[in-house]
Amino acid sequence: MAKYDYDLFVIGAGSGGVRAARLAAMSGARVGVAEEHRVGGTCVIRGCVPKKFMVYASEFAHHFKIAESYGWSVGESRFDWPAFIADKDKEIARLSGIYVTNLQNAGAELVHAKARLTDAHTVALEGHDQVTADKILIATGGRPWSPLELPGLEHTISSNEAFHLPQLPKRIVIAGGGYIAVEFAGIFNGLGVDTTLVHRGPNLLRGFDDNVRAHAAEEMEKRGIKIVLGCQHARVEKTASGLVSHMVSGQALESDVVMFALGREPYVEGLGLEAAGVAVNAKGAIAVDDYSRTNIENIWAVGDVTDRINLTPVAIREGAAFAETVFNDRPTRFDHDMVASAVFSQPPIGSVGMSEADARHALGKVDIYLSRFRPMKYTFAGADERCLIKLVVEASSQKIVGCHMVGPDAPEIIQMAAVAIKMGVTKSQWDSTCAVHPTLAEELVTMREKFVPTGLGAAA
Repeated sequence: MAKYDYDLFVIGAGSGGVRAARLAAMSGARVGVAEEHRVGGTCVIRGCVPKKFMVYASEFAHHFKIAESYGWSVGESRFDWPAFIADKDKEIARLSGIYVTNLQNAGAELVHAKARLTDAHTVALEGHDQVTADKILIATGGRPWSPLELPGLEHTISSNEAFHLPQLPKRIVIAGGGYIAVEFAGIFNGLGVDTTLVHRGPNLLRGFDDNVRAHAAEEMEKRGIKIVLGCQHARVEKTASGLVSHMVSGQALESDVVMFALGREPYVEGLGLEAAGVAVNAKGAIAVDDYSRTNIENIWAVGDVTDRINLTPVAIREGAAFAETVFNDRPTRFDHDMVASAVFSQPPIGSVGMSEADARHALGKVDIYLSRFRPMKYTFAGADERCLIKLVVEASSQKIVGCHMVGPDAPEIIQMAAVAIKMGVTKSQWDSTCAVHPTLAEELVTMREKFVPTGLGAAA
């Protein structure tokens, strides 16, 4: 008779948990999975996938405008928010169902329940009997963070609710400066909503290269997004005509919806980490080693709940590495270096490697190659839109250690750039690649002159 009910029990059926569960089950392990919401996690249900659909929907107004310069008579257009939301929800339900089917086909057992550790081997399942497991993997992801002490917070929404608004607002105030705030600002603005983005910092997108941050903000404002920096909420007041955002500065902004996108936090509430003895770090994330193992020998954690690199593909790779290590006897750890990322802002951003500031701090002398230009499509249309491409090169080795782009198709382009940079490509090797003409991406391999700031600093 087996000592435990399961060889592995996974708490959380997002991308990382599902990948780990499937691979472990396919190795012959008895695997159970608990999910308190819908299978698929943040990315599939209330994150990158539905948000990308919303980005697509919001871009058409800009496309229609540009089309007129190419001889098209577009005519009157109208956007049907309820119809779009209904179709989006159908597609998300279909994708969630695929995740469920894949789990079941692999042989894993799925329980829809909130899970809580009662000790290192026992999991209490809300509404079900408790189960025991030899090994436990925590993959509960993250959730939106909001300032709970803020007066009027109950009148605001987070990114979760933004996917299910009953109607499209005429005016919205979005608080935040990270990629979620920036992306939703582009979405609502593109759909015709009067959009104001407020951020307490001096610039948007902390952690990205400074040239990227400045350029993206400038281009977003050209699209009609109002950006207010050095500004944060003191309270939110509900009035007969909508909401009023009262700022610490004394400024007041009226809108129909106030959305807080101030970052995310690891979802550890109610997990019973204390009962199992699982340690968390200073940020409240589950502390793990290079193999995603916690301080408790039989408990692991992957994905956003560990707050390493909070990206869906990273969670998937961490989950796969866990399964390889623990159930296939092939010790594997995911390399978190040189992971590319994209911001589906408007215009979009692609980035991999070090920013200029980080490279100077870590490596000393660096060479910078930077180009700003109007894309061919917009030059013909007479539009005042520019893209930016920047390479950061270690001076001594001439290895490219950072590549950053703002402009059309940047997320698609950065994926292939990341392959070369991950392999340690040098600037001369990079330049030896023949350009594909006429494309925006050809500028990547035709930059020969080093960029020298003109007295305004590196962000000039």
